[in-house]
Amino acid sequence: MTLLAIAGTSFALGLSGAIMPGPLLTVTIAESLRRGPWAGPMLVAGHALLEAAVVLLLNFGLGEVVQAPPVFAGIALVGGALLLWLAAGMLKGLPRLSLQLGVGEGAGLHPLAAGVAVSLANPYFLLWWATVGLGYLVVASRVGLAGVAVFYLFHILSDLAWYALVSNATCFGRRFLSDRGYRGLVGGCALFLLLFGGYFFYLGGKTFAG
Repeated sequence: MTLLAIAGTSFALGLSGAIMPGPLLTVTIAESLRRGPWAGPMLVAGHALLEAAVVLLLNFGLGEVVQAPPVFAGIALVGGALLLWLAAGMLKGLPRLSLQLGVGEGAGLHPLAAGVAVSLANPYFLLWWATVGLGYLVVASRVGLAGVAVFYLFHILSDLAWYALVSNATCFGRRFLSDRGYRGLVGGCALFLLLFGGYFFYLGGKTFAG
């Protein structure tokens, strides 16, 4: 496989995952309304830092470890707890939310930290990298370190392209939102995170039970 082929397929594969609804999309919408169009890229930057660490760890055998049922169950339970904590923080801050809040105001993690936290909270993040991502890394590594670097770079570029689009589209639409509508949207995002957290708890318990 050539570097050009790795770049194209990595971007397409990454985009197919990025456009699926999930916790990171939910937080991107909420943070973009509060902080502005840079929230999406900042969240992706945190996500990218975590993925860089995962790529390195997978090369040292983490893939086989993560696929073990007890490990996946633990990841699901911890991830569910973190999502519930993030959702609770969003709901707690609802009465004080306003579209006039500045970048430094309001409750919640900085987008860079949130990008890491939300990714860690999703058990499918590590599971994807331990399966699909690891398999692709094996193929890309046949071209050498350049293949691995191109795979990672274009995977991140797909995330950046999508979440920058989401963030800007969300911010463009804020002129049509009142504070009440804004609180309703953020509240809906928080409830979505609660559902994800509960689902991950269910997966963790089910895996432990066998």
